[in-house]
Amino acid sequence: MAVADSELRPTPTRDPGLKRRFGDFETFWQAVDYAAKGERGFNFYNGRTQLTCALTFKELREKALAMTEKLSGLGFEKGDRIAVIADTSPEFAIFFVACQYNGVLPVPLPLPTSFGARDGFVAQLAAQIKSCAASGIMSPQFMTDLIGDAVSDQDLRFCGSFEQIMAHGVTKEFERPGPDDLSYLQYSSGSTRFPHGVSVTQRSLMANTHGMGYHGVRLLEDDRCVSWLPFYHDMGLVGTFLTALACQMTVDFIPTEDFARRPLSWLRVMTKNKCTISYSPTFGFDVCTRRLGQKADVLAELDLSTWRVAGIGAEMIRPDVMRSFTEAFEPAGLNANIFLPSYGLAECTLGVSFGKAGAGIEVDFVDESLLTGGNHLLVSGKKEDARMREVVNCGKPLPEYNIEIQDTNGIVLTEGYVGRIFLQGTSVMREYFMDPEATAEVMKDGWLDTGDMGYMKKGCIYIVGRAKDMIIINGKNHWPQDLEWAAEQLDGVKAGDIAAISVPGDNAEEVPLILAQCRLSDGGDRRQLSENLKRQVQRETGVNVLVNLVGPRALPRTSSGKLSRVKARQNYLSGSLQAIAS
Repeated sequence: MAVADSELRPTPTRDPGLKRRFGDFETFWQAVDYAAKGERGFNFYNGRTQLTCALTFKELREKALAMTEKLSGLGFEKGDRIAVIADTSPEFAIFFVACQYNGVLPVPLPLPTSFGARDGFVAQLAAQIKSCAASGIMSPQFMTDLIGDAVSDQDLRFCGSFEQIMAHGVTKEFERPGPDDLSYLQYSSGSTRFPHGVSVTQRSLMANTHGMGYHGVRLLEDDRCVSWLPFYHDMGLVGTFLTALACQMTVDFIPTEDFARRPLSWLRVMTKNKCTISYSPTFGFDVCTRRLGQKADVLAELDLSTWRVAGIGAEMIRPDVMRSFTEAFEPAGLNANIFLPSYGLAECTLGVSFGKAGAGIEVDFVDESLLTGGNHLLVSGKKEDARMREVVNCGKPLPEYNIEIQDTNGIVLTEGYVGRIFLQGTSVMREYFMDPEATAEVMKDGWLDTGDMGYMKKGCIYIVGRAKDMIIINGKNHWPQDLEWAAEQLDGVKAGDIAAISVPGDNAEEVPLILAQCRLSDGGDRRQLSENLKRQVQRETGVNVLVNLVGPRALPRTSSGKLSRVKARQNYLSGSLQAIAS
């Protein structure tokens, strides 16, 4: 379906004939019905910024309804699960929307490029398909062999491509789902060995798309989005696909794998179509800054003056990376005030809190020593003070949420105290699908234990870290991102090259370990790098660490590209992640 054509024209940004509605529908299929009355739609580009498909919302609806009849003809009914390899394509968009019309639950899963090794991808895919008891799987034709290996021991009703579904000769009428029916299952980016599919209802989805479109980003008539985010991740699926459709906004999509090869294609498409909204984890901004350093002549081709909202989320937000991005692209018209920090998670459909549009990044300077042991009170500090850490303001929660910060005993803390973040609201998941034990661990009397640590200040959320990643040394808490940041300040060390974990010491005590990706071949240079890293971390944080060098690209990532410290630790302790000789 997607073929580059110089005669194709992208769908328009504005649509004066259709009044914008901000996801105020009971079900997603009703939102699609409304969007189809207008002229906007989805546009698919390749890494060379060539338009390969322009799909209006009207065409999307028509093709989705035709596929819905085919799926029903294949025997799929409301509540059945179909896994789908979520490539950035019109076929995925049509399939996902088709499922919304008959209540079949799509389960978006990542492409193999997200995992690297073939065996690892096959094992991951097989585990996810089994965990949701899928009755079928749809994938691109080039993945036939991989899919065959992953489902070799499973009895599926259908295993094939988009084209094979549409070629099925039998069609059947279908029953449309209601607000309390499930819409889809979302695997969070950290789901690896024991995957948990988040159950998202139609009601939860619509509440979240409304909150993000109306209260979070505050969509305007001239807004147009560009995205390279993968559809198998909640930020890409809900943030740039489902919310855009529910709020009738045109989006220009670039395949994630094309962005990885040509990151500046993101900004080229933005320039071409005068886009105003785009979201990215911190690493997306970082990779563009580094690529620009190799291709400085590209700057003259870019015009980023139309960019109104540069959303940041999906991982800890690093102000130093954003400052570097601003400095690099200011000559192209970038305004530092466009950055919009946010906080969200798959267990809440997506969005929880958003900063104030136009305010840029706001930070607290926090004394790291006050985050150790049992002392959780934060005090204001100055940037020049020793061991001060920048903590980003992630904004106010959407109106639907109640929020509590609790200590380890479940006592609700007041503003300024760090604790575990608990949330209650319409967008909170119903359950982890078919996993009551995992559900009971995080859902307590209607409240979701996010596992994130943070504090409130003037009604805004400040995220400090993940509770499970915390390193405890001699009774004091240390955040791995602080150790990583310190190591990355060393000349020659790149952001993303460092993972801070803990390993058992001689007496079973926790010992902090820095795993550093290394590109040096000389043994003497490697030894010097190790010693320099130890001194650097000790000087910046006061923590004495061990250092092990690993090969380039050796550190494991989640499906969304984030560093997985949990998996890094598992791999290191199991011996599958080994240090290189120094």
